[in-house]
Amino acid sequence: MGSIEVTGPEATHVEELDALVIGGGFSGVYQLKKLREEGYKVKLVEAGSGYGGIWYWNRYPGARVDSHAPHYQFSDPNLWKNWHWKQRYPDHNELRAYFEFVGEKWDLKKDTYFETYVTSATWDEKQYKWIIKTKDGRTFKSKFFLPHTGIAASRSFPDWKGIGTFKGLMVHSSYWPHEQPDLKGKKIAVVGTGSTGVQLSQTVADIAGELVVFQRTPALPLHMRQVNYGPGEQPKPQSALGDFFQTCFKGRWGFDFDFVPKQTFEDNEAQRRAVYETLWEAGDFTYWLGSYTDMLLSEEANNEAYKFWREKTRARINDPRVKELLAPEKPPYPFGSKRVPLEVSYIDMFNRPNVHLVDVNETPVVEVTEGGIRTTEKLWDFDVIILATGFDAVTGGLTTIDIRGIDGQSLKTKFDKRGPTTYCGITVAGFPNMFFSSGPQAPTAFCNGPTCSELQGDWIANTMNHIRDAKLSSIVADEKSENEWIDHVEAVASMTLVPKGRSVSDLSPFLSYDWRKQEGGVSVS
Repeated sequence: MGSIEVTGPEATHVEELDALVIGGGFSGVYQLKKLREEGYKVKLVEAGSGYGGIWYWNRYPGARVDSHAPHYQFSDPNLWKNWHWKQRYPDHNELRAYFEFVGEKWDLKKDTYFETYVTSATWDEKQYKWIIKTKDGRTFKSKFFLPHTGIAASRSFPDWKGIGTFKGLMVHSSYWPHEQPDLKGKKIAVVGTGSTGVQLSQTVADIAGELVVFQRTPALPLHMRQVNYGPGEQPKPQSALGDFFQTCFKGRWGFDFDFVPKQTFEDNEAQRRAVYETLWEAGDFTYWLGSYTDMLLSEEANNEAYKFWREKTRARINDPRVKELLAPEKPPYPFGSKRVPLEVSYIDMFNRPNVHLVDVNETPVVEVTEGGIRTTEKLWDFDVIILATGFDAVTGGLTTIDIRGIDGQSLKTKFDKRGPTTYCGITVAGFPNMFFSSGPQAPTAFCNGPTCSELQGDWIANTMNHIRDAKLSSIVADEKSENEWIDHVEAVASMTLVPKGRSVSDLSPFLSYDWRKQEGGVSVS
């Protein structure tokens, strides 16, 4: 493919940049701020009308973060010295307020185009530039293309027969109306039991006339210990936050905690229970990511953790059938091999007479009708169907854009043929000067988002600086190194129980990987 000539009316609207960033979430706004500091001419485009990324779109009842404060924020002292969290687990309203605060403090709006959707990005092999076009007719010519589209940019919908015939309100959780619909007293279905389904269900249960949760796989959630902070109260003293963030950057998960430094059966039963009780009472991810070192490596060790979780969970459920569906005697998958939701009243709500659980493995969905959902057992009537069915995880935000690299190669076609392949989870062979965060084979689903956003953003900026300082035109990963990286990720993952979770999340959370030191595997020109 040669040089791309931009002609017609849009030719007068071409904006020349060093870098174009897509996405106003943690990764995108940090990248914009970082690159401006490094002296680049950079702009950010965002499909929404405000910052926040997924937190701009997440407005469903009960939506809140599951990384406890003070983890879920940027490490910049100019931010945390002037910000007060109201809750240990902030809700979506507080997250949007935080992003507005970040936008003002970092003066981001002067370099941001809101309500702008990128439709295509094509590498021009003669100019060594990306030609990027938007739905509203803008054209950018940029040396670097940074699609920080995140893991939740493309929604997934069930392919049920008749899904378009429903006459009531049907809404995907991530498309929640900005003007909240009236759900009080309504017959409501929630489809899905991931983190979103758990949060939605436990909140809607308080106001619904009838709630039916459609489950394919049990969630295995942990109990959330929420804390409300009054004026002057914070999760950690400000004097400790500088060291706290440095600990997070070095930690395995982007948190300030790690595994208990011994294996499960080095403790006797009484000692194990004491450890489990302590982790459980924390009311956060420590029961999952701060347990014994072999919890995610050994089935026997994992079963011990699951047994304790099952005991705690089943004690809260009255109906024997529901006990077995929510907390089966035999684990449905290794505990913690999927991202673990946090809940407040999700388990208890099934004791209510107006809350029902449908397991679609036992009674599959036959069709959606004008008035509800028909299973092999019965027809359920609904006023509202809420689809908490997740996303085309990891790749969806990238493949919804027509991205074409060397020789016009389509990123979507490459992913469709080979599966999502990357080098270091941050770039793709054949696509020069293109970097992203939270991609396939990165620590995406098992890492605290803001921590990884800063680490990956710094890596990208440092690589760009190297190209600039060396007076190079481009840098691109090669297929051999990409394949070696994928083999490495799969080899490491296969040493764990994660693949047995059958999750679509990427399988690389256990890599002892330093983004700031990775070199090699690229071609430069």
